[in-house]
Amino acid sequence: MEQPAPNCARCSFKPDERVCRSEGGRFPHNCPTIGKADLIEAARSEYRKPANAEFARQASLQERDGYRNRELGYARVRPVKPRIEEILDFIGKMGYRKIGLAFCLGLRNEAMIVERFFSSHGLEMASVICKVGRVAKEELGVTDEDKISVCTFETMCNPILQAQVLNSERTEFNILLGLCVGHDSLFFKYAEAPCTVLAVKDRVTGHNPLAAVYTLDSYYRALK
Repeated sequence: MEQPAPNCARCSFKPDERVCRSEGGRFPHNCPTIGKADLIEAARSEYRKPANAEFARQASLQERDGYRNRELGYARVRPVKPRIEEILDFIGKMGYRKIGLAFCLGLRNEAMIVERFFSSHGLEMASVICKVGRVAKEELGVTDEDKISVCTFETMCNPILQAQVLNSERTEFNILLGLCVGHDSLFFKYAEAPCTVLAVKDRVTGHNPLAAVYTLDSYYRALK
């Protein structure tokens, strides 16, 4: 019989009681920590590869550095850094010098600020906007009626080209800023350097998508 898919999002046990955090901890019948031993070992072997090992180690150190008061115990720790500072710290930990910035036209002002921020810390920046290439949406089979500005020339978002441009510049690390749903997926697929996300696009909430999550039982209840 086929085993049910893991669904950690529905785990009913308290965080400190879960087997993924505590030896001998509790777990549901479809827990991947219990039922996916072969994959656990396969992943561990990937972490032993030098490039992955150092990257993952520095990511763990970055997680540590996001808090203070650790010496007072877990209940007393406090976050101390916004994401943009954490990204800068991680870049320094990895020794990267050339950074790519893939951004949306709608966040062009934010992109200017972000680019200047990282440049001011001595990093070499290569940035590329979503509309790069000026390729018409018709090449995707989009009709005039399906455009945002109906019956006008409209340039498609071009995340594959964004990735290829940054690949050609041999960026060591890429930052995404506000790419659309789906476009970000294509960028990840084609980018050769590791990537992180500074901010995602959410046109309604001012690029704060968790606002809708936090209010699913109130203002956004119609989505359920």
